[in-house]
Amino acid sequence: MILHKTGLSMAAAAALVLSAGCASTGDHNGPAELAATRMHCGQTVIDLDYTPSTGLLALTHGGTRILMTPSESASGARFVASGDARTVFWSKGQTATLSLNGEALPECLAPDAIESPFIAKGNEPFWHISLVGNELTLSRMGEATETLRSRVTEQSETGQTIVAERDGLKLRVDVAPQLCTDSMSGMPHPNQVRLAVNGEQLAGCGGDPERLLRGAEWVVEDIGGGGIIDSSRVTIEFLDDNRVAGRGSCNRYMGSWNLSGEGLSFSRIAGTLMACAPALMEQEQRFLDLMAEVNRFSIGPHGELILSTTGGDNLRAFQSSGKP
Repeated sequence: MILHKTGLSMAAAAALVLSAGCASTGDHNGPAELAATRMHCGQTVIDLDYTPSTGLLALTHGGTRILMTPSESASGARFVASGDARTVFWSKGQTATLSLNGEALPECLAPDAIESPFIAKGNEPFWHISLVGNELTLSRMGEATETLRSRVTEQSETGQTIVAERDGLKLRVDVAPQLCTDSMSGMPHPNQVRLAVNGEQLAGCGGDPERLLRGAEWVVEDIGGGGIIDSSRVTIEFLDDNRVAGRGSCNRYMGSWNLSGEGLSFSRIAGTLMACAPALMEQEQRFLDLMAEVNRFSIGPHGELILSTTGGDNLRAFQSSGKP
């Protein structure tokens, strides 16, 4: 099926899937392997408009429209931005990779897709599942690890249902794209998961927490409860290779971030050496000092990022509107 512009609703259009057995993108007369008209690359949302007659792809993110031309690939559909070889979109079925000016974003997912491998777990009682392709592995406290062949029985923008059965063991996994906080570690995850084992209902969280952080520029609106100076700008961006960068108030800074089962932390933060008004310099130092003490993160009720320290101080940030 070739995806055209129609009067369909966004939800219906996003559910259209192009055939995976189509011609290579090197053939301008052949259809491309695009999963949907809209995909989510972590916190970045991209819209895709493919024109079969030319083989060109228009990719839009954050109000910026990029015209891309097809490029040879061994599989999937690969496109490169006109005049920018470092901006590459590579679709492979329900997922895709995207680099913007050389910066790799998190794996892009169609609205009804989940990442692979997909990991989920719950507590009291403890359980853990791993889904790679159609191979589902279940671990439970005091039980032997089981690996079964699974299949998707329901799939839509509201989530998907996966079932597996073998030797009297019946599993059903319901995955919903809704924020979930682990009841033991406090770590937020992008998916709520319900697991049924022979009818026994268990609840937990799934998906990579990194997807909640990456793909957005976060604009800080509060530092330790003191707000920020009017017209100043403090930002945080979680980049690939565990790099963090942004504006501290006066200077640009860079460093490293690490996400583990214990939480989130920053290290090796260093900045440029510009001089600004004393109030901005003081605000920047407070921000960097607090960043060095962060040990966990959460997502607030309005989608805000909250970075917390063991001492109870918080940094609060919202996703950038794209305006300077």
